[in-house]
Amino acid sequence: MNSPRIELSAPDITEKEIQAVTEVLRSGKLSLGPRLAEFEEAVKSLTGAKYAVAVNSGTSGLFLCLKAMGIGPGDEVITTPFTFIASVNVILQVGAKPVFVDIHPDYLNMNPDLIEEQITSNTKAIEAVHAFGNPWGIDEVQRIARSRDLLLIEDSCEAIGTVYKNIPAGMFGDAGFFAFYPNKQITTGEGGIIITNNELLADICRSLRNQGRSPNAGWLSHERVGYNFRLSDINCALGTAQLSRFEEIKQKRAQAAGKYIEKLSSDKRLIMPELPEDCNFSWFVFVVRLTEDYSLKQRNELLDMLRSEGVCASNYFPPVHLQPFIKAPLGIKEGCFPVTESVSSRTVALPFYSSLRDEQIDFVCEKLSLCLDRLYL
Repeated sequence: MNSPRIELSAPDITEKEIQAVTEVLRSGKLSLGPRLAEFEEAVKSLTGAKYAVAVNSGTSGLFLCLKAMGIGPGDEVITTPFTFIASVNVILQVGAKPVFVDIHPDYLNMNPDLIEEQITSNTKAIEAVHAFGNPWGIDEVQRIARSRDLLLIEDSCEAIGTVYKNIPAGMFGDAGFFAFYPNKQITTGEGGIIITNNELLADICRSLRNQGRSPNAGWLSHERVGYNFRLSDINCALGTAQLSRFEEIKQKRAQAAGKYIEKLSSDKRLIMPELPEDCNFSWFVFVVRLTEDYSLKQRNELLDMLRSEGVCASNYFPPVHLQPFIKAPLGIKEGCFPVTESVSSRTVALPFYSSLRDEQIDFVCEKLSLCLDRLYL
């Protein structure tokens, strides 16, 4: 008999979401309709932001932030090498240069103690990424940005609903943004949203997402070079329905994470996720690390074994700075960011989503322990 297959991620979709999408399809107003404003208002309510601009992906959100802030050729943006590739791709796409800062070995975010030494006369902004949704250090990054008169962009794609030191994730920077791919806490299918308290920045982003149109001008009137980064009312209806269930979804994910921690924290071969104090955390993924006794080869063997047992585990994240198209042009060598490289070689992302049942978590933990035992044989 075949073992059950437990997926790495899965969206939490109910009849409420299906009905919301169906209503839009029947209305005939599929884009730039009332559901767009409704979704943006829901995100503003969750985060306390004055302005929200929905777009077709988190990547588009970052791109528009950079463009609206005037960041381009000749500018440097300080960021982390431990992130999803889009965080760095977009810096390159606007013609700027990413400048990497190594991460903290426990919390996995850019180490604030290392930022100042990377600031030059060309530094225009800091892009802080909440790795796996963890906001640790963002308050210190904010302090540095303000003291050095730098823009702060907060990549909160994985952190919606997290509150750190009484401030919602995404609200520490001049602008923040979330992503709503189906593996996120909530989904719009594909989509993202920019949040900010800067009215001019929001207005420019709205124009840029819609072919450079002015909100008060006609359909064929364009005031700047723009893009088609709109998010349809279909996606927005799905997102609004998801947000109406957000606390339920957040609690389910917290329960799943707690179950994993209960089952795995006594295994000395594993390092559990480390969360900061004074943090109401919204779990995006559940990523453990092997101890430093293990090699990259062994981690990869472990992933292969888990997959063969029906556990869809993965590695989060490969070091961005070692991607060939980034490494060569920037003259980066292996060993430049040793903490990132060490952490990246030992991460194991386990199946994680709000509908994950206790018996499935038990199965994953059992297989993980057995596969770890086999690595020693």
